[in-house]
Amino acid sequence: MAAPSVSPRAPGRPPRTLIEWAQLACLSGVFFAVLQAAHMPAALLLASMLAGIVTSLRNFHIRVPVPLFFLAQSLVGGLMAQSLQPQMLLRVLRQWPLFLGFTLLVMAASVALGWWLSRHKVLPGTTAIWGLAPGAASAMVLMSEAYGADARLVAFMQYTRLVLVTATAALVARLFLGNANGSANAPLWWSLHSPAHVGWTLLVLLSGLLLARLTRSAAGAMVLPLVLGVLLQSLGWLVIELPAPLLALAYLLIGWSIGLRYTRATLQHAWRAMPRVLLAIGALIVFGMLLALLLVWLGGLDPLSAYLATSPGGADSVAIIAAHAAMVDVGFVMAMQLARFLLVFLLGPRLSRWIAERT
Repeated sequence: MAAPSVSPRAPGRPPRTLIEWAQLACLSGVFFAVLQAAHMPAALLLASMLAGIVTSLRNFHIRVPVPLFFLAQSLVGGLMAQSLQPQMLLRVLRQWPLFLGFTLLVMAASVALGWWLSRHKVLPGTTAIWGLAPGAASAMVLMSEAYGADARLVAFMQYTRLVLVTATAALVARLFLGNANGSANAPLWWSLHSPAHVGWTLLVLLSGLLLARLTRSAAGAMVLPLVLGVLLQSLGWLVIELPAPLLALAYLLIGWSIGLRYTRATLQHAWRAMPRVLLAIGALIVFGMLLALLLVWLGGLDPLSAYLATSPGGADSVAIIAAHAAMVDVGFVMAMQLARFLLVFLLGPRLSRWIAERT
């Protein structure tokens, strides 16, 4: 039998993959220009996320390579560690009931909403429980399949929640800051105080990545570099410095990784559940706003810092918004997000399985 004919690529024409990456980059640039003109915090992250969604729905088949996504997560882990100065860690220890209480409240709300979706058979099995677990989106998607959930729908819920929460957080920051897009916390594009500090920082982050690979930790790519950075910084052995171009690359890779996970097949599969899924995500966002008001009253925090601290989004996305928003208590926001991230990572699988078994 004759072999099937394969139409050769036209001479001089670039491969389809390169064309798709070029279109994704151009669309990201357009969205970035629009968001930047609107003085939206974390414009690069949001732009790349939106561009990823649009191109994915046009049946693009490109994906951010896993090693690059892990590298981006480690850079954001370094950004979070940079904000967690020793004085902030002491503040956490002094106010540990506040941190623990608010973390548990956000977890309880997400579990209750997941239980409601499962109870009403909106989504099969444990999918809703995993899909609404706050923070650690990639870790939840990876672990959900091992516990019998539909990983496609978990990814749909996690990344839809992440997109909506990130966009809402950026919009809230925009409303509070007005046109103050430039941040005191954001580094100048080409500023570099010490090449030696940059070199040691990158070495620590790469060491954390290597440990994550050896331990096969689902969220270790961000957690282990973060922990190493905080530890060495607290001991006075490391001054964390990350060049702005590297951080910009991390924002692009994370945004693309989130956006490109959306596919027509996943959206069609989830279409019937969409209204109630969006309702649950909206309820989680509103609950975070109510907690922020409570945090302003109890902790004397400014409203924007309180909202970013209680926002039920991914720790990496909130870290990027907080780092590029002026007049934000970045250390407090990072400490609260980190506390919830670690608690969800440690207790989420057990709690989700326990709830799912009773639904």
